[in-house]
Amino acid sequence: MENNLNTFLKNPAPCGIFCFRNVILFLLVFLSCSFYGQARLEVADAKKSFGFVKKGEVVNLDYAITNRGNQPLIISDAEISCSCTQVDFPKQPLLPGQSATVTVHFDTKSAYDRQDRVVYLNSNDPAGKAKLRYKGFVKR
Repeated sequence: MENNLNTFLKNPAPCGIFCFRNVILFLLVFLSCSFYGQARLEVADAKKSFGFVKKGEVVNLDYAITNRGNQPLIISDAEISCSCTQVDFPKQPLLPGQSATVTVHFDTKSAYDRQDRVVYLNSNDPAGKAKLRYKGFVKR
């Protein structure tokens, strides 16, 4: 038996088209598995207007989000442009089909006139960051 193994290792049988077919099959299975399980963050209304407010008020804006993927959605953090904005987002994973609310708190004590701001939600959605936009006017 040892002689057969040594002979095989020294002179392996050529596999020709069968090896190529196995490589192609492996690649197809690998690629289909990598695209199969993904979370997908969907924002129902990503643009909001808070209208006219007096300086010093705190504006609260609610954004409805849903996981449209087939894997749990995990929101890791939110990117904000200034310290006048804070974001409350679900810390627990959202299961496929599950919805939640993201609340943006905009403190107008240091803002005035026209405002147009953006918050980015970072998650495990392969499409990238979700953009939440809000705008309005702060009266002096």
